[in-house]
Amino acid sequence: MNSVYKSKDIGYYKIVREDLIYFLPKNKSQKILEIGSGQGNTLVEIKNRGLAAEVVGTDLFSFENSDQTNPAIDKFIIANLETDKLELPVAYFDIILVGDVFEHLTDPWKVVKDLSRFLKKDGLFIASVPNIREVSTFFKIFILRDFRYDPQGGILDKTHLRFFCKKNIKDLLTTSELNPVSITSTFKAVKNSKRKWLNRFTLGLFKDMLTTQYVVIAKKL
Repeated sequence: MNSVYKSKDIGYYKIVREDLIYFLPKNKSQKILEIGSGQGNTLVEIKNRGLAAEVVGTDLFSFENSDQTNPAIDKFIIANLETDKLELPVAYFDIILVGDVFEHLTDPWKVVKDLSRFLKKDGLFIASVPNIREVSTFFKIFILRDFRYDPQGGILDKTHLRFFCKKNIKDLLTTSELNPVSITSTFKAVKNSKRKWLNRFTLGLFKDMLTTQYVVIAKKL
């Protein structure tokens, strides 16, 4: 494991992505592929809630004594998306879930294209991506003149190689095979979010700068 990834708190790999589960269709028969599953906790939660009949996960690293081997997960693959070929059936999954992965890749545009072939026609590609225009990041860079990376995570995570604004996030999921149908701030999915209430108070005028991450949903053509 890369030393920077190894230095992260273990909670980084165990978090259940409620902000992504929120956007899943309520369909117990769907098949879901999650990219960047960490220890697999989100997939287990999806299966336990009856939101999928089959779940498959991938991650760059294996973790001992983790949910990667939980029987609720039908298959777990350890692979590098940019160098390894995923042995998965074409046009098979109803949902491809990608939570905060693209910013870690050298060529996320190619990875989007490669992953799209596993998605059924009319299937959904659901991805969350950090927003570099977020207010605290903007303040740090342009007011404090500090682009210091954080090894523990966040928008300026030390393992991030790419940075996106809302427009670029939408463009990433706009291809000959994918058509974005929505792009939404993740605070929509968080109960009692201070930023959600601040956004309402300011009539949505500063929504882009209050948004830490966007979730874009694209449909397979």
